Amino acid sequence: MPGNKTIAVAMSGGVDSSTAAALLKKAGVPIVGMTMQLWNQRRLPELYPEGGPAGRCCSLDDVYDARRVAEHLAIPYYVVNFEERFERDVVRPFIEEYLAGRTPIPCTLCNNHIKFDQFLEMAEAAGAEQVATGHYARIRRDEKTGRLLLLRGVDSARDQTYFLWGLTQQQLERALFPLGEYTKPQVRQMAAEMGLPVAAKGDSQEICFVPNGDYAAFIDAYFRERGEPRPPVRGEIVDTNGRTLGEHAGVHHYTVGQRRGLNIAAGEPLYVIATDPATQRVIVGRNDELLRGSFQVSSVNWFPFERLEEPVRAHVRIRNKHIPAPATVYPASSPGTVEVRFDEPQRAVTPGQAAVFYDGDLVLGGGWIC
Repeated sequence: MPGNKTIAVAMSGGVDSSTAAALLKKAGVPIVGMTMQLWNQRRLPELYPEGGPAGRCCSLDDVYDARRVAEHLAIPYYVVNFEERFERDVVRPFIEEYLAGRTPIPCTLCNNHIKFDQFLEMAEAAGAEQVATGHYARIRRDEKTGRLLLLRGVDSARDQTYFLWGLTQQQLERALFPLGEYTKPQVRQMAAEMGLPVAAKGDSQEICFVPNGDYAAFIDAYFRERGEPRPPVRGEIVDTNGRTLGEHAGVHHYTVGQRRGLNIAAGEPLYVIATDPATQRVIVGRNDELLRGSFQVSSVNWFPFERLEEPVRAHVRIRNKHIPAPATVYPASSPGTVEVRFDEPQRAVTPGQAAVFYDGDLVLGGGWIC
């Protein structure tokens, strides 16, 4: 734990960030609680499931719960409004990526551009030198190189390093993950023992600005709300030989590996193999056609070193729930780009998702799948 430097805790109102704050307070660290207001919950009400935004991250109820925890811990507490920045750096890129036929990860964008960027600036204004969050991850310093390393959390089922690969050395220097050495059951037990009012609260499940989990419906509603013309999105569904099988209402309704919702008749199960926004085509094929042995990754960020000089062996995760698969990562001709070659082809390598490279618990780095 840090010494007597003031720490700003990003309090989401959930058990994880609340326990992180309580652990720091128990250790005698001066802390201040801060909740980020990221999205106006009154926007796009037609998308809300019946009963309201239950189970979502960063809802108004979460702000209330975070304030209750801060009062319980007797710490200063603030709500900071990042709605404009969040819409610009997370929501708009999310929409643009889907319309471009890719499948984005807004949580990674939020970590890179909001939680460990804008939030750090706000924390500094409040007199805090570091930011603590409830992420299940660990930070270590390489004594030989002096670089900060990112490691998986002890609880492999809760490890969140897949969403943290973009953090820079400067951001890691000012970040704390108090829960990295604990499992989720231990966290809940500690929360109960410390009397936190959210000890039994369930985990959030949905992206904070997509209340019903329907990304395509959100994109359509967003354009309607703003009165903006939506780009042309209708097109053909074709097989891998280019034969037309049907029509679709927009490439943003589809992602690689998808089977449901194709609404086409075929003699065998078909899956989305790729989307082509340039032609507005959705390409479908057999399950075995989803397998890919190699692909490129851009905007790569490394932890043990600044850049990749020679091929490295790693286990590569291509989506959050994917079991990392053995591969060799090669430097590519474009700066910040690498080529991944799996030992065995993997299913549904999806443009817009992240590829994260591991050596055991150590996160070597990560980037965006091209």
